[in-house]
Formats: sequence, structure tokens, C-alpha cells
Amino acid sequence: MDHQPKFFENLSGTGKAIGVLTSGGDAQGMNAAVRAVVRMGIYVKAKVYFVYEGYQGMVDGGDNIVEVSWESVSSILQVGGTVIGSARCKSFRTREGRLQAAYNLVQRGITNLCVIGGDGSLTGANLFREEWSGLLEELAQKGQIDEEAVKKYAYLNIVGMVGSIDNDFCGTDMTIGTDSALHRIIEVVDAIMTTAQSHQRTFVLEVMGRHCGYLALVSALACGADWVFIPEYPPEEGWEDSMCVKLSENRARKKRLNIIIVAEGAIDCHNKPITSEKVKDLVVQRLGFDTRVTILGHVQRGGTPSAFDRILASRMGVEAVLALLEATPATPACVVSLSGNQAVRLPLMECVQMTQEVQKAMDEGRFVEAVRLRGRSFENNLNTYKLLSHKKPDAELPKTNFNVAVLNVGAPAAGMNAAVRAAVRVGITEGHKMFAVIDGFEGFARGKIKEISWGDVGGWTGQGGSILGTKRTLPAKYLEKIADQMRTNNINALMVIGGFEAYLGLLELSAAREKYDEFCVPMVMVPATVSNNVPGSDFSIGADTALNTITDTCDRIKQSASGTKRRVFIIETMGGYCGYLANMGALAAGADAAYIFEEQFDIRELQANVEHLTEKMKTSIQRGLVLRNENCNENYTTDFIYQLYSEEGKGVFDCRKNVLGHMQQGGAPSPFDRNFGTKISAKAMQWISKKLKETYRKGKVFANTDDSVCLLGMRRRNLVFQPVAELKTETDFVHRIPKEQWWLKLRPLMKILAKYKTSYDVSDSGQLEHVAMHSPKEAETGAI
Repeated sequence: MDHQPKFFENLSGTGKAIGVLTSGGDAQGMNAAVRAVVRMGIYVKAKVYFVYEGYQGMVDGGDNIVEVSWESVSSILQVGGTVIGSARCKSFRTREGRLQAAYNLVQRGITNLCVIGGDGSLTGANLFREEWSGLLEELAQKGQIDEEAVKKYAYLNIVGMVGSIDNDFCGTDMTIGTDSALHRIIEVVDAIMTTAQSHQRTFVLEVMGRHCGYLALVSALACGADWVFIPEYPPEEGWEDSMCVKLSENRARKKRLNIIIVAEGAIDCHNKPITSEKVKDLVVQRLGFDTRVTILGHVQRGGTPSAFDRILASRMGVEAVLALLEATPATPACVVSLSGNQAVRLPLMECVQMTQEVQKAMDEGRFVEAVRLRGRSFENNLNTYKLLSHKKPDAELPKTNFNVAVLNVGAPAAGMNAAVRAAVRVGITEGHKMFAVIDGFEGFARGKIKEISWGDVGGWTGQGGSILGTKRTLPAKYLEKIADQMRTNNINALMVIGGFEAYLGLLELSAAREKYDEFCVPMVMVPATVSNNVPGSDFSIGADTALNTITDTCDRIKQSASGTKRRVFIIETMGGYCGYLANMGALAAGADAAYIFEEQFDIRELQANVEHLTEKMKTSIQRGLVLRNENCNENYTTDFIYQLYSEEGKGVFDCRKNVLGHMQQGGAPSPFDRNFGTKISAKAMQWISKKLKETYRKGKVFANTDDSVCLLGMRRRNLVFQPVAELKTETDFVHRIPKEQWWLKLRPLMKILAKYKTSYDVSDSGQLEHVAMHSPKEAETGAI
């Protein structure tokens, strides 16, 4: 049956009042969520109120509950923490406190609450909702409100967003603040690595996570730590010996430093705490290594939110307003969250119960169960970490006699090296001989190929660019020579890490199979390009790092404009014909407009943007930010738009332009890109092993079907292998972009948050789902 599409602008908030509060520990990105709730609420003509200082402000009332305007949330997108304050509140835990809070809300007609906080805050909100009608009856009996108010405000609707750096909430892949906390940890680890190298030191780093090891686990994965301690997966008996053996082995392999990461809630299998000091003393006593402890503490909560957190929080804020507008008295309190790349709604109490189940399992020593309850992405992280961090002795490794080559193709992208490292190490674990090709297909043709070992890729995760070297050259003109090299080195499978050229390259190689038997081997591509323009994948390695670079630069530029006032900046981003960076950068930086190739625009639209900015300059926000994709239009160049704005804005605002250029391809990879690159590449390598077994016949590998040349991509909620031949129909080869791109759906979001009237299709959201308990088998197919 065909559903009518549902549009945001047709939902009315007239007569409704929404209160927004942040509670519990703060997290970067909370402000972006507050901003989105306020602006979306005002957009649908609802009244929106700030509740200052969390539940304490709700109980105290007075100036703590204030109606806000569009401008109230200007300039908070790039600020960490929460501008409306958060406090632990004892009085809200008592019925008297909640009675007072209910009275304060009814006075202002607020019956919709958007709560941004951890599981404690959300549980409190749910209790408040369940007691609501009883609280109103009691207020009426006391004569504080009349019967009319009891009827009019009979129901309280609650929508939660999880803001917590620990990522300890079940049902959500990522909570608001987690990605930013990882950024802080990785910045510190990168800095410590350089000093540890100089002095051959061992560093024990303690990260936050009293009950959840997510931050410790992912940062260990992202920096290639030697050992990690987390509460969900305590080390086995006798771990002291195995850890010391591992550390001294690494030193013997000429590794000058060791990094050990400890979650603050780490325990051994008898539920006794493992502290960073204990680990340090152990290393010093047993090995005599020069060892230092660094406790990261509240640094992890601080700083500006990452691009990922800003976009996540903005999407969640919009979804929350949507959920409140659609809520009926029968709707349970829900949480809006992200599953894979999709916004979902889940019943709040199901998530809370599941989160408490994890704690219970840990308390009772059921650790395997605890890891499973944490969800697919946690389990995947743990399995990948175990796979990559410990090299088995050569005697224990299987021997397959297969040779697998890895190469980088296209422009450099941050995270490529993490992908190469994962591929090499998983390949070695699976028993293959791994070869590295230098300088892409061109280097391949010239015979620049060498065997690469486990130790060769140590420390690669944090390196930007491409260590193997990469070229845009396609293989078509070198087919003969590449075939020769594959024969000479007896290469049985190929793994290509790169962008659109890598995809074209695989198409060319598979077309050449008729002529050259050497290409009848399993081939897989892992998408890595800042442009995020590869068909078959929602994300590509490197795009997140580039997005953070753009966002950071926009923040600085906005800051420079706040001094001069009345200034508009035009910023040109990379991406070829793909508008991903311009569009998502605009959403993360709070821009006024983004010009992209995918959405044609004309002089009338440029004129409308100028008028919009002219109006904006009359308010208290006297600056503008406009992003332009490098190829959005061949005639409306960055210079043209700059000159047009300068002329039209004369006397109202002045204009500056900035071309970001190649800084978008450089820099150390972000935690997301390291993690994504590592996991997707490990999975691709496992696929190669499976295909090699399937296609090995009579002493040789022979694979010539379409499904033996695949691209591994992230699609909505899953990682999927897709034959490159099947992706042809999805590709616009002239402009080197996929014909359909998921992020275009988020385009209206940016416009609405910049105060443009637009149409926003929200048919995708709205169904309340249930928290799925996944079976162990599902973990393999699962999320990032």
C-alpha cells in the first residue's frame, strides 16, 4: 500500500508549548540539539521555552523557565557543553519537587518536554510523565490550578535525546558527545605518542567510562594501543603475564613506545578494579620500563563539538520536535536516536531497561552477555580490536599460500593508512602473504610491489595522507604490464582502497578478464575519498576528517566576522561535482546557504539569498556564511558570487571569500575515519579469504563472475558487498557521482535552521521501533 508522503511544513505546532532542558553530565553537541529544537519549534509556530539548570530550574521556576526567540540560539552551535546549564537535582527525586515542577509548567502551558541527558535524566522524565495527571489532580485539590487547566493540560509528552560522552545507552549507535570525546582522546594520544617515541616510554592513559568501555575501546582501536582494559570484557586470569610478554615482544620488534588504555571503570574477572596506577606499577616492577600515567579527566567533556556531533544533534533535535508534534496520549515516552545512518524512535523505557541489563550482567560476572547487550557496533569494535592488536606466533598462523595485494588509488584521504594496516594484519592472521603496491596502478605496472609484514604497519592508524603513495592513473593503459606483475608475484586477490578512480579501475580490470586470466581473481574496493562520491556507500573514508577541517575553518571565520560585524563570507569547498562537503559543512557550521551541483540554482535564488542576508543584518546576528561546492555551476563561480554579493550588499554588508583547497585532504584522520577505515577494511579482507576458498580449484584461483569484484559500502544500517557491475546503473559517470544520494534529504534541514521557508519530506520517520536484541550471528553483518 502506498503511503502519502508526509511533510514537516504541514505539521502545525500552533497552540503547543515545548520546554527544552539539558540534564546530567554535559556533552559536546547538546547546544546543537537545543538550537535545532528551538528553531524547529518556532518554525512550526509552537512556543519554545528554555528550562535553565535542568530539573532544578523546572522545580525552582521563575526566571529559570523562559520563552525564547530564533536569535536566542544564535552562535551556540560551535560551543561545547550546554548554554542552558545542567545540574544534579535532589528535589526532583521527591514527589513534592515534581509537584512544584508540574505547577511551573502548567502556569506556562508547557505540555511537551524535550529532555537531553543520560539514562538517569530520561528515567526521571518518564516517571514525571506517568505521574502527571495525578500531580495535576493534587494541584487542583490544593486550589493552585483550576479544573479547566487539569482538562486542558491533561497529558505530558516526552521525547528524549541521549547526550552522554560514554555512549552507554542501549538502542543508539552513537550518543551526542561521544564522537567529540573521542576527538579529545585521540588529540592527546597523538601528542603523547611523539614524546613517548623520543624517550622509549610506556604510557598508561585513563579515559572516562565508569560503567561503559566504549571510549577506551574505540580510542584503543583508533590509535593501535597495545592493551586496553574495559569493564565489559575483563582480562583472563594471569593477564599480568600475558600483558608483560606482549609489551616486551613489541619492544623487541623495535617499537619504541607502548600505549595502554584503561577505562576508569575497568575491572578484573573477580570484579576488582584495575586502576591506571596498578597497571603502571606492574609494568615498572616486572619490566623496568620507564612508565607514565596520564589521566584525561574532564578534558574529554570539553572543547568544541565535532562535525559529526553537530550534525547528529541537529538531526535528533528536528526528529524530537517531529515526535512531539505527532505524539498522542497513548504514545509512550520515546528516545530519538541514530541506527547506522538512519534516525529512529525507540520507547524510552525499553532502552533504559536494556541499559540496566548490561550493568546487571557485569555485576553478576556474565561478561559475554554484557558485550552482546551493548549492541552490534560495540561487539564489532571488540572483535576487530582483538583481531588487530595481538599477533599470533608464526607457528600458530594458518598457511594458505595465497598472495594478496593492497593498493591506494585516487587522491589521498585521511584514514587510508588505517585501512591498509587493518587489511595487512587481518590478511596475515588469515594466513595469506600480504603485498603492498606503491603509487597505485601506475606503480603496479612498474613493478613497485613488495611484501609487507605485521610490524611494517605499526603506528599507521594516526597518519594522514597515503603512506603507500597514491595516483589517479587508471589501469586501462597498463593492462599488459599489470597482468605481468600479477603473474610474476603470483597475486591471487586485490584490495583497492580509494575513490572514484578505484571504482573505475575495478570496472576496467573486470572488463579485461576476457583477455587476461590474471585478473580472474577476487577483487574488492573500500571507498576512501574526501568527496564521498562513490556509488554504493553512504560514507567513504576521509570525508569525516575533511568535514571537520571545513567546520573548524568556518568557526574561525565566523569568529573573525563577529568582531567586524555586517560581513558575509563565501567559502569554496572541494568535492568535485558532489555537494556532500558543502552541504554537510553548511549544516555543521550553521551556514546561511550552500550552493551545490545536485540542486540547480539560478540568479533568482542568488538574489533571494542576498535579500535574506540583508534582512538578517537588521537582527542581532550580523554575519553571514555561504558555502559553495567547487563545481556547483560553471558560470556562477566563487568570484562571480563574491562580486554579486559585494555589489548587491553595498551599504548593508561587505564580503570576503575563502577557497579552502587542499587542506581538506590533509591532516590526521578523525576518530570516525580511523575506526571506519579499520573496520570496513578488516571486513573486506575476510571477504577476500572467503572468496579465495570458494574460487580455488585444481591448484589455482579462478574467479570470473560479477560477484567476485565487489565494493564494500555502508548502506543505511549495514555494511554490504555489491558487485561493481551492478553499481553501473546507479552512477552518473559524466559527473562522477551516484545518481541518488541520501544526504540530499538533509538539505531542507540546513535551510530551515537558517530560517528559509522550504519543503521537508519526513515520511521516513515516525514509526516507533523496538529495541532489538540481536543474535550473535547478526554481529558479523552489522553496524559500524
